[in-house]
Amino acid sequence: TPAIAEKIEKKLNHLEKYFIIDENVVANVVVRVYPNKQKIEVTIPVKGSIIRAEESSNDMYVSIDLVEEIIERQLRKYKNKLVARNQGHPTSYAPSGNSFRKEFFDSEEETTEDDEVRIVRTKKFGIKPMFPEDACVQMELLGHNFFVFSNAETDEVNVVYKRKDGSF
Repeated sequence: TPAIAEKIEKKLNHLEKYFIIDENVVANVVVRVYPNKQKIEVTIPVKGSIIRAEESSNDMYVSIDLVEEIIERQLRKYKNKLVARNQGHPTSYAPSGNSFRKEFFDSEEETTEDDEVRIVRTKKFGIKPMFPEDACVQMELLGHNFFVFSNAETDEVNVVYKRKDGSF
């Protein structure tokens, strides 16, 4: 509806404070209406990454508000990633070379601990080449819902996983 389109535009225009506005910054929005839920998907390609969020609820206006919050949180994470990659030297990442405003990087706004990626454990293991069918059997034996293996037919790393309908 025109009211929903206006609300989406207003929320996305609120994100303009982060970007240098030009033809390179385009937000792709998909709105879907199902019998029991309203869903919105927003994708903003930025240099070297994609900012994407989707949200669904019984009310499209609620979904729009929620998706904007997710996008803003992702933008803060992305900012911290850029700052860390360039070791805090503002001239090396803003504003030339990407779509963000200098103010975006100069702001004191930091991510909270909830926004940070925290790796608590890593695993390394050797991968023996096997056929996909063997990988499914191995996955079942281990009791996992996915399994990473080297495909003996293609020599590529593959993943098998159990789908909700029980197939692989």
